[in-house]
Amino acid sequence: MTRLLIVGPPGAGKGTQSARLSSSYSIPAIATGDIFRKNIADETPLGMKVKAIVDAGDYVPDSLTNELVKSRLEEEDALAGFLLDGYPRTLEQVDYLDRLLKSKGQHLDAVIQLAADQEEVVARLRKRAIEQGRVDDSEEAIRHRQQVYARETTPLIAVYRDWDLLIEVDGLGDIDEVSSRISDALDDRGIAPAA
Repeated sequence: MTRLLIVGPPGAGKGTQSARLSSSYSIPAIATGDIFRKNIADETPLGMKVKAIVDAGDYVPDSLTNELVKSRLEEEDALAGFLLDGYPRTLEQVDYLDRLLKSKGQHLDAVIQLAADQEEVVARLRKRAIEQGRVDDSEEAIRHRQQVYARETTPLIAVYRDWDLLIEVDGLGDIDEVSSRISDALDDRGIAPAA
Protein backbone atom coordinates (compact mmCIF):
# COMPACT_ATOMS: atom_id res chain seq x y z
CA MET A 1 0.00 0.00 0.00
CA THR A 2 2.10 2.87 -1.29
CA ARG A 3 0.56 6.30 -1.90
CA LEU A 4 2.83 8.85 -3.51
CA LEU A 5 2.75 12.21 -5.25
CA ILE A 6 5.35 13.43 -7.73
CA VAL A 7 5.90 17.12 -8.42
CA GLY A 8 8.42 19.04 -10.45
CA PRO A 9 8.66 21.69 -13.12
CA PRO A 10 7.69 20.90 -16.73
CA GLY A 11 10.61 19.05 -18.29
CA ALA A 12 12.00 17.65 -15.03
CA GLY A 13 11.22 14.06 -16.10
CA LYS A 14 8.08 13.36 -14.04
CA GLY A 15 6.51 11.19 -16.75
CA THR A 16 9.60 9.00 -17.12
CA GLN A 17 10.08 8.60 -13.37
CA SER A 18 6.35 8.02 -12.79
CA ALA A 19 6.39 5.07 -15.20
CA ARG A 20 9.38 3.57 -13.41
CA LEU A 21 7.88 4.07 -9.94
CA SER A 22 4.58 2.59 -11.12
CA SER A 23 6.40 -0.53 -12.27
CA SER A 24 8.69 -0.85 -9.21
CA TYR A 25 5.96 -0.29 -6.62
CA SER A 26 3.13 -2.01 -8.57
CA ILE A 27 0.89 1.04 -8.33
CA PRO A 28 -0.85 2.95 -11.11
CA ALA A 29 0.72 6.25 -12.21
CA ILE A 30 -2.24 8.60 -12.38
CA ALA A 31 -1.79 11.87 -14.29
CA THR A 32 -4.64 14.35 -14.01
CA GLY A 33 -4.44 15.18 -17.72
CA ASP A 34 -4.96 11.49 -18.55
CA ILE A 35 -8.03 11.35 -16.26
CA PHE A 36 -9.52 14.37 -18.05
CA ARG A 37 -8.81 12.91 -21.51
CA LYS A 38 -10.22 9.46 -20.61
CA ASN A 39 -13.44 10.89 -19.17
CA ILE A 40 -13.87 13.13 -22.22
CA ALA A 41 -13.20 10.21 -24.60
CA ASP A 42 -15.61 7.93 -22.66
CA GLU A 43 -18.19 10.76 -22.64
CA THR A 44 -18.85 10.28 -18.91
CA PRO A 45 -21.07 12.93 -17.25
CA LEU A 46 -17.95 14.39 -15.57
CA GLY A 47 -16.06 14.19 -18.85
CA MET A 48 -18.74 16.17 -20.68
CA LYS A 49 -18.52 18.90 -18.00
CA VAL A 50 -14.71 19.00 -18.39
CA LYS A 51 -14.98 19.14 -22.20
CA ALA A 52 -17.33 22.13 -22.07
CA ILE A 53 -14.96 23.98 -19.71
CA VAL A 54 -11.82 23.13 -21.69
CA ASP A 55 -13.50 23.99 -25.02
CA ALA A 56 -14.36 27.41 -23.56
CA GLY A 57 -10.66 27.85 -22.72
CA ASP A 58 -11.24 27.88 -18.97
CA TYR A 59 -9.51 26.04 -16.12
CA VAL A 60 -11.26 23.02 -14.69
CA PRO A 61 -12.43 24.11 -11.20
CA ASP A 62 -11.12 22.38 -8.07
CA SER A 63 -14.51 20.86 -7.28
CA LEU A 64 -14.69 19.03 -10.63
CA THR A 65 -11.01 18.02 -10.58
CA ASN A 66 -11.51 16.63 -7.06
CA GLU A 67 -14.53 14.60 -8.21
CA LEU A 68 -12.57 13.14 -11.14
CA VAL A 69 -9.60 12.22 -8.96
CA LYS A 70 -11.86 10.69 -6.27
CA SER A 71 -13.59 8.60 -8.94
CA ARG A 72 -10.20 7.44 -10.34
CA LEU A 73 -8.85 6.53 -6.87
CA GLU A 74 -11.92 4.33 -6.33
CA GLU A 75 -11.03 2.17 -9.35
CA GLU A 76 -9.80 -1.34 -8.58
CA ASP A 77 -6.14 -0.81 -9.55
CA ALA A 78 -5.75 2.24 -7.25
CA LEU A 79 -7.22 0.68 -4.10
CA ALA A 80 -3.85 -0.73 -3.04
CA GLY A 81 -1.91 2.47 -3.73
CA PHE A 82 -1.15 5.05 -6.40
CA LEU A 83 1.25 7.66 -7.70
CA LEU A 84 -0.40 11.00 -8.51
CA ASP A 85 1.14 13.40 -11.04
CA GLY A 86 -0.42 16.81 -11.68
CA TYR A 87 -2.66 16.70 -8.62
CA PRO A 88 -3.07 18.41 -6.24
CA ARG A 89 -2.37 21.80 -7.86
CA THR A 90 -4.03 24.11 -5.33
CA LEU A 91 -4.20 24.31 -1.53
CA GLU A 92 -7.91 23.44 -1.74
CA GLN A 93 -7.00 20.25 -3.62
CA VAL A 94 -4.31 19.43 -1.02
CA ASP A 95 -6.94 19.74 1.72
CA TYR A 96 -9.50 17.72 -0.25
CA LEU A 97 -7.06 14.85 -0.93
CA ASP A 98 -5.99 14.79 2.73
CA ARG A 99 -9.63 14.62 3.91
CA LEU A 100 -10.51 12.00 1.27
CA LEU A 101 -7.66 9.70 2.34
CA LYS A 102 -8.33 10.21 6.06
CA SER A 103 -11.99 9.28 5.51
CA LYS A 104 -10.71 5.87 4.31
CA GLY A 105 -8.13 5.54 7.10
CA GLN A 106 -5.34 6.23 4.61
CA HIS A 107 -2.56 8.79 4.16
CA LEU A 108 0.14 9.81 1.72
CA ASP A 109 3.49 8.11 2.25
CA ALA A 110 5.65 10.69 0.50
CA VAL A 111 5.73 13.59 -1.94
CA ILE A 112 8.65 13.35 -4.37
CA GLN A 113 9.83 16.72 -5.62
CA LEU A 114 12.06 16.55 -8.67
CA ALA A 115 14.23 19.64 -8.33
CA ALA A 116 15.85 20.98 -11.48
CA ASP A 117 17.80 24.09 -12.40
CA GLN A 118 15.54 26.30 -14.53
CA GLU A 119 18.18 27.00 -17.18
CA GLU A 120 18.88 23.27 -17.57
CA VAL A 121 15.16 22.50 -17.92
CA VAL A 122 14.63 25.30 -20.45
CA ALA A 123 17.57 24.00 -22.51
CA ARG A 124 16.21 20.42 -22.30
CA LEU A 125 12.70 21.46 -23.39
CA ARG A 126 14.00 23.66 -26.24
CA LYS A 127 16.05 20.72 -27.53
CA ARG A 128 13.00 18.43 -27.34
CA ALA A 129 10.84 21.05 -29.05
CA ILE A 130 13.29 21.32 -31.95
CA GLU A 131 13.68 17.53 -32.26
CA GLN A 132 9.90 16.99 -32.21
CA GLY A 133 9.00 20.06 -34.26
CA ARG A 134 6.93 21.61 -31.45
CA VAL A 135 6.68 25.17 -32.75
CA ASP A 136 4.56 26.30 -29.78
CA ASP A 137 7.40 25.43 -27.38
CA SER A 138 9.28 28.72 -27.76
CA GLU A 139 11.78 29.66 -25.08
CA GLU A 140 9.36 32.36 -23.91
CA ALA A 141 6.49 29.86 -23.59
CA ILE A 142 8.71 27.39 -21.75
CA ARG A 143 9.91 30.07 -19.30
CA HIS A 144 6.30 31.18 -18.72
CA ARG A 145 5.24 27.59 -17.81
CA GLN A 146 8.21 27.36 -15.43
CA GLN A 147 7.11 30.58 -13.69
CA VAL A 148 3.48 29.42 -13.43
CA TYR A 149 4.65 26.10 -11.97
CA ALA A 150 6.85 27.85 -9.39
CA ARG A 151 4.08 30.29 -8.38
CA GLU A 152 1.38 27.60 -8.09
CA THR A 153 3.45 24.85 -6.53
CA THR A 154 5.53 26.70 -3.94
CA PRO A 155 2.64 26.90 -1.40
CA LEU A 156 1.86 23.17 -1.84
CA ILE A 157 5.49 22.17 -1.38
CA ALA A 158 5.59 24.24 1.82
CA VAL A 159 2.57 22.34 3.20
CA TYR A 160 4.05 18.93 2.38
CA ARG A 161 7.39 20.00 3.88
CA ASP A 162 5.56 21.05 7.09
CA TRP A 163 3.80 17.66 7.14
CA ASP A 164 7.22 15.97 6.79
CA LEU A 165 6.19 14.22 3.58
CA LEU A 166 8.51 15.99 1.15
CA ILE A 167 11.44 14.16 -0.43
CA GLU A 168 13.57 16.48 -2.55
CA VAL A 169 15.48 14.70 -5.32
CA ASP A 170 17.85 16.19 -7.89
CA GLY A 171 15.92 15.60 -11.12
CA LEU A 172 18.84 16.30 -13.45
CA GLY A 173 21.23 13.72 -14.82
CA ASP A 174 20.95 10.26 -16.30
CA ILE A 175 17.46 8.68 -16.02
CA ASP A 176 18.85 5.69 -14.10
CA GLU A 177 20.71 7.98 -11.67
CA VAL A 178 17.53 9.95 -10.93
CA SER A 179 15.53 6.71 -10.45
CA SER A 180 18.20 5.47 -8.07
CA ARG A 181 18.10 8.73 -6.05
CA ILE A 182 14.31 8.43 -5.74
CA SER A 183 14.36 4.78 -4.64
CA ASP A 184 17.18 5.47 -2.13
CA ALA A 185 15.17 8.37 -0.65
CA LEU A 186 12.04 6.21 -0.42
CA ASP A 187 14.07 3.36 1.16
CA ASP A 188 15.33 5.82 3.77
CA ARG A 189 11.67 6.42 4.69
CA GLY A 190 10.93 2.70 4.89
CA ILE A 191 8.96 2.69 1.63
CA ALA A 192 10.04 -0.41 -0.24
CA PRO A 193 9.23 -1.52 -3.79
CA ALA A 194 6.73 -4.32 -4.38
CA ALA A 195 8.20 -7.75 -3.74
